[in-house]
Amino acid sequence: MDIGIISVRYARALLKSAIDAKLDGQVYQEMQLLAKSYVEVPELRHTIDNPMLAKEKKEMLLLTAIGGDGASALSKAFVALVLKEDRENMIQFMANSYVTLYRQQKNIIRGKLTTAVAVAPATEQKMRQMVESKTQGTVEFETEVNPDIIGGFILEYDTYRMDASVKSQLNNILNSLKK
Repeated sequence: MDIGIISVRYARALLKSAIDAKLDGQVYQEMQLLAKSYVEVPELRHTIDNPMLAKEKKEMLLLTAIGGDGASALSKAFVALVLKEDRENMIQFMANSYVTLYRQQKNIIRGKLTTAVAVAPATEQKMRQMVESKTQGTVEFETEVNPDIIGGFILEYDTYRMDASVKSQLNNILNSLKK
């Protein structure tokens, strides 16, 4: 079977169970943490994929990656099931699939604001409200400071990108002068 099909099936089952147990928000946080752990610690994948490592050690590592003792019983049971079914090599994809399915169900849009200097919380809140009014959904907003853009901002959400940075405006002027 295809990795994508398997991971989405597991993620759907986990989401349904989490909704039934009213733990979908907590499991969402835990699956985000697991996916982030795989990105930030590339050795985790090699360790979990290692057939010589005992299942108990893998379970301990995965539980630590989702929050350790503070993890929900549902997430702990999910990790145990994945290990029992020998699907641990797909758990990163399952976590990402869960996050995607949860966001679709709750109409959560990811947004990112890049500025040359840190912005005031009020400005960030205005940008968040603008995106929420346009998308009719909740926005998970991330801000980034990048001095390379010189000034202005870059706003990204869903498939939309608004580049109002000084750097891009200068590049546009330069390109028009070259013609």
